[in-house]
Amino acid sequence: MDAMEAILTRRSIRKYTNKTVPEAVVKELLEAAMSAPSAGNQQPWQFIVINDRKTLDEIPKFHPFSQPLREASVAIVICGDLQRENFKGFWVQDCSAATENILVAARARGLGTVWLGVYPMDDRVKGMRKLLGAPETIVPLSIIPVGYPAEEKTRANRYDTSRVHYNRWS
Repeated sequence: MDAMEAILTRRSIRKYTNKTVPEAVVKELLEAAMSAPSAGNQQPWQFIVINDRKTLDEIPKFHPFSQPLREASVAIVICGDLQRENFKGFWVQDCSAATENILVAARARGLGTVWLGVYPMDDRVKGMRKLLGAPETIVPLSIIPVGYPAEEKTRANRYDTSRVHYNRWS
């Protein structure tokens, strides 16, 4: 699947089969994440791969929208590392770009994903830090359940000409 097809057909998938995502594929997704642009090339990200069923099942206890983790064979937590932050505040954009790269790369490999937001919800950030033993300098931004889709969604046409402006607001 080419890049445009992966981008235009990427959808939030919340139901997965019980087929395990191979470790080599997870590594490819992480390579895609680490290829994201970042301010000043600071790359302020860290990634926590969760493939332990007990850990995945703990997250919905403090994250109200994370039920898809109960079916996914693996999840990737994208975190900002404040100790690697050279340009204050840009870690959010950088880690968001890494998150999107994972979503698109997974789609291109025939996998389903959904972006589950953690930051800036303080209770979710604290819950993730505690569960995963992360220090205060690590800020979980998002969690991505990854699996083979057990549901199919059609392409959504979201292009809206009324949101496009040339040269100035009009």
